[in-house]
Amino acid sequence: AARDRRPNPNALPGATDAPRRAVIIAIAGALGLLAAETIGEHALGLAAQQSRMTWLFGLYSVTAAPIIEEVIFRGWLVLDGPADGRRRRATMWAAAVGASLGFAALHPYLWRWDDAGFALTPGAKGWFSTAVVFATSLWLYVARLAPWNPRQSLLPCFAGHAAKNLGVVAIKAAAGFMD
Repeated sequence: AARDRRPNPNALPGATDAPRRAVIIAIAGALGLLAAETIGEHALGLAAQQSRMTWLFGLYSVTAAPIIEEVIFRGWLVLDGPADGRRRRATMWAAAVGASLGFAALHPYLWRWDDAGFALTPGAKGWFSTAVVFATSLWLYVARLAPWNPRQSLLPCFAGHAAKNLGVVAIKAAAGFMD
């Protein structure tokens, strides 16, 4: 019997299948952003300012973080349904920009929280890394909402996010920033 391809109306937003090419495009875009980030850090003289990462956190970053963050940011914090009409598209992309600002702000590049408490830590590396996280978040919204992902599946977002994080772990490992 043929598989029933109708989405479950009770499923979470984005809990649909995706064409293979949507997954490939999402991964390619995420890795392209990682390449731009790496080149930018070297060009700006920021590469030596990498934060250290434990292997356990690296494992979390590649496995759990992409699923949790994508379900929240690209699954829950996105308007449901297809983007028809200019007003609907404008509202959807304004929400994506707002959620991406929040996503970037939650990553601790411009701030830290440790035994001394909360502190702002602005600097070139913090601003650059925050901008890259913002751009990555916007890319993952594109991967969710683009015409090449007709069911607005989260699968390309999971794959792109995991690929980028795996690339970060690999680069950190090669540069000696993994503990």
